[in-house]
Amino acid sequence: MNSEQNNPDWTEAEGRALHGALLACGAKVAVAESLTAGRVQVELGRWSGASGYFAGGLTCYATEAKVRLLGVDAAHAVEVNAVSARVVEEMALGVRCLFECEVGLATTGYAEPDAGRGVEAPFAWVAVARGSETRTQRVDGAGLDRVAMQARVAAAVLRFLAQTLSAAAPPLQLNLVRTTAK
Repeated sequence: MNSEQNNPDWTEAEGRALHGALLACGAKVAVAESLTAGRVQVELGRWSGASGYFAGGLTCYATEAKVRLLGVDAAHAVEVNAVSARVVEEMALGVRCLFECEVGLATTGYAEPDAGRGVEAPFAWVAVARGSETRTQRVDGAGLDRVAMQARVAAAVLRFLAQTLSAAAPPLQLNLVRTTAK
């Protein structure tokens, strides 16, 4: 677990900083959420001027919605119950293309244990698709209840976005070519 995962709460200071970074870079962002159920969209949209960077988002809990709306590979999604690095990457790419944005964010995972699927502790995958690059990160939540896990994952993807924006990278360009994740 990285240090960012130790603090599940997204702070107002972090929100202000991300808001400023998004306005400064001029990129449009779209979000595809599953287990976070809209928390990421709420945070991005809470700031005055958010329309300068927030294009919109989808909450796709059902695997069928991920497949139909975001272009997630159906066979793989069914095989892994729509929880994998590949699925979250496809979600991020899909929402970026759907909203014609430079940046796509996505979350998927288990907000609580699921004994029937062999999931002993909550975990999730988050992704940031920026330009032609997509990065994924696993978020673990041993000992967290459902709501705390949702908060941790939402904070993790927003922090991941902030890191991605601050990393030395070429200027954002709109690249709407959807590639199939392997």
